[in-house]
Amino acid sequence: MIVYRAFFEPGVFGWPEHACRGCSLGADQVAHLAHLNARDTTLSYASRAPQADIARLKARMGWKIPWYTITDSFDKDFGVDEWHGHNAFIRDGERVFRTYFINNRGDEAMGTSWSYLDITGASAVRRLGKTPHRVTRRPRRTSGGNWHDNYDAEASPDPKWVEVSDAGEAAFRKRDASE
Repeated sequence: MIVYRAFFEPGVFGWPEHACRGCSLGADQVAHLAHLNARDTTLSYASRAPQADIARLKARMGWKIPWYTITDSFDKDFGVDEWHGHNAFIRDGERVFRTYFINNRGDEAMGTSWSYLDITGASAVRRLGKTPHRVTRRPRRTSGGNWHDNYDAEASPDPKWVEVSDAGEAAFRKRDASE
């Protein structure tokens, strides 16, 4: 899973109609997600905005990226509380490892399927010293592609990541209901 910290929250220039200009430019250039999902990779964005605002922004801008609300210290814990950045994670059984982090000018080069895949499996293999059972090595650039509407229907986010994301969303809604 790759998580991009996007600045869309009170206090950010453009709020509540827009996310940060740079983060918005990044979202505009994200490749079709089917190419990542077919390789057991999920890209998501995370912000401190409520889900209603995120859904409105995504619909207006035409973005299909899964986008979650940060309700804890995730952004601070992973070095993206004051600056944008991509964190890549890999699951090995029940353990989750952060395998890659990129921010600043290097972060601005992200957006293509290849750039996202480059920060997933290969970096995990180096860090863990082995290939976890859920990691598939990225195919060479000249092979392994497909039309985005021609992947298996099962090429979707790992259900465990969806479960974690849903639990975070439920906590956010519970917090809002009590305020």
